Amino acid sequence: MNTWQQREHAQAILAKETGYIRKPHADRVRVALAFPNTYWVGMSNLGFQTVYRLMNAQDDVVCERFFLPPKQELAALLASRLPPVTIESQTPVSDFDVVAFSVSFEWDYVNVLTLLRMAGLPRYATERTARHPLIVIGGAVTFVNPEPLAPFADVIAAGEGEELVPALAGAFRAASDRAEVLQLLAHQRGFYIPSFYEPQFGGDGRLTGYATAPGRTAPVPVRKAAVKTTEALDPPATSIFTPDTEFGSRFLIEVVRGCANLCRFCWAGYNYLPVRSFPTDRILELAEAARTYSSRVGLVSIALCDHPDIERILGRLHEIGYSISPASLRLDDLTAPIVRLLQASGERSITIAPETGSDRLRRVINKTVTNDEILDRADLIFASGIENLKLYFMIGLPTETDDDLVAIRDLTVQLRDRMLKYARPRGQIGRIVGSVNPLIPKPGTAYQWMPMEDPAVTDRKIKRLRSLMSDLDNVYFNIKSERHSYFQALLSLGDRRVAPVIEAAERNGQNWRAAVAESGVDADDFIFRDRSADPCLPWDIIDGGLKASFYRSEFDKSLRAEWTLPPKRAKENEKLLLPMAPG
Repeated sequence: MNTWQQREHAQAILAKETGYIRKPHADRVRVALAFPNTYWVGMSNLGFQTVYRLMNAQDDVVCERFFLPPKQELAALLASRLPPVTIESQTPVSDFDVVAFSVSFEWDYVNVLTLLRMAGLPRYATERTARHPLIVIGGAVTFVNPEPLAPFADVIAAGEGEELVPALAGAFRAASDRAEVLQLLAHQRGFYIPSFYEPQFGGDGRLTGYATAPGRTAPVPVRKAAVKTTEALDPPATSIFTPDTEFGSRFLIEVVRGCANLCRFCWAGYNYLPVRSFPTDRILELAEAARTYSSRVGLVSIALCDHPDIERILGRLHEIGYSISPASLRLDDLTAPIVRLLQASGERSITIAPETGSDRLRRVINKTVTNDEILDRADLIFASGIENLKLYFMIGLPTETDDDLVAIRDLTVQLRDRMLKYARPRGQIGRIVGSVNPLIPKPGTAYQWMPMEDPAVTDRKIKRLRSLMSDLDNVYFNIKSERHSYFQALLSLGDRRVAPVIEAAERNGQNWRAAVAESGVDADDFIFRDRSADPCLPWDIIDGGLKASFYRSEFDKSLRAEWTLPPKRAKENEKLLLPMAPG
C-alpha cells in the first residue's frame, strides 16, 4: 500500500457516509479521535459517534476519525510503514494536537498501542515530549478502572462526554503550553493525569493508596464527571450514517442513562447512576430527522422501560415507519403494549437476561425478577408473534451450586415449551439462543473484592451445563471459555503493573499467556485473591460516587440472598403488604 492508495481508501469511506464533519484546521485545536478497533465496529459505537459530535460542536476544535485497519490492510500498512491518517482530511495522526482514544472493551487495550506504534508515537507517556500530541484515553472501561492503561496515557478522561469535552477544549483555550493544559485539567472534575500520581505499595506488594507526585497538586481521588440532569441535553444519537457497520444504517439513540435495579455484578448499573431519561420530544425529533437515512432504530439503554414515556416513544417510532430493535429488556417492566409495538414494527426477537435459572440465586445477585414472572412474560412475548428469544446467563456466581446449573436447563425447557405452544399452530418455530459467561468480579460493583472462581471449577460447570443443554431441540447455547475470561479479568482488575503485559501482548500478536510470562506479572494474584482486606483497590483513584460501605453492605446482603429492591418494586411490595381495610 502507498500513500495514494491510503488517501483513496479514506475518500471511498467518506463517499458512503452521510453526516461527517469537515473543518479547516487553522487556528483550531486538532483532535484525532480513535476507536481502537475496525471501522465496522467503531462506527456502530454510539459513544464514539457522540464524542465526535461533541468535539466538533466546539467552534475552535476540529475532530477527525481514525480506526484500526482490518487484518489484511493492517499487515500492508505495517509492511509499508505508512502512518495512519484521518478519514476526513487524510492528515497523519501524529500531526494533531490531541490523539484521543474511545475505549469500550478490555480486549482493545492492545489496539491502542498498535495505533500509537503505527503513528510513530511513543507508547509510554514517560517517553513523550511537548512535540508529541497529547494522548487522551477515555471510554466506559477507563472510568471504571483506568490503571492498566494509565502508563500509556497523558490524560485519562473519566466520566461522561457531555461534561468532559467542553472542559478539555476550555483547558486548551486557557493554556499556553502542554504543561499548563495538564495542570488545568488536573483540577477539572473527571480528568486523571497519571503522571501526577504515584501508587503506594506495602511490603507485601499490596496497593496501599495514591500520593501526588513531587511538585504536583491534584485531588485524591479524582471525581468522575457526570451530567446532573438530561433535561436540556440532546440524547446521544447516530450522526454519521454508513452501510459499512456492524448494525448497517441503523439509527441508534440513547433513551435512558442508568438503571435503578442495581444488580450486584453490573458495573454499568452502579456507574451510570442516577437514572436519567432523555427528553421525549427531542428523541422523537431526532428520530424523524434520521428517518431519511434509516428504516431501523436501535434504542440504547440498560433499562429501556425506565423511561416514563417509553410507550409513547415506541408508538411514534412505529408510526414514523421504523423497525424497532431494543437493547436487552428488563422483564419486570415488559408490558403488553410494548411487546405489541415491537412485534408490529417487525421485530422477531427479544433479548432478556435471567442471569440464572434459580430464584434463590437471583436474590443473591439482586436480579429482582422471579421464574414465575419470566415465564409470564415469555407467554406475553410468544403470544404476540415474537418468534425468537435470546437469553443471557452467568456462571461462577457467589453461592452457586449444581442445583443452580440444573435450574438454568429447567427454566430454558419451560421457555421452550412456551415458544412451542404458540409456534406450532402458526407452523413457524423460532429459536432460543443462550449466551453464558463466567462471572468476572468487576471494579465498582458489590463483587469488586471477590476472587474470580477457580478455573478448574468453572471448567467443570461449563462441561456440566453443556451436557444439560445438549439434547434440547430449537435451543442453542454459546458458553464462553474460562480461559478467555482469565485474561479479561486481569485487564479488569489489574493496576499499573499490568501495563507491561499489554505492551508484550501487542508485540507478540496477543499471545496473552506468553505476555504474562515475559512481564513476570503474577496474574493469579490479581485474579484469584480475595481483596476484602486490601487497604486500597486500584480503581479507588476514581471516585464513582458510591461509598465502599454501600458496596460492602450489598455484598453482605448477597451472601444472605437478600434483595435490595429498586424504588418501583419496593413501592409495589409496600402495596401488597398494606393491611386490608376493616370490613
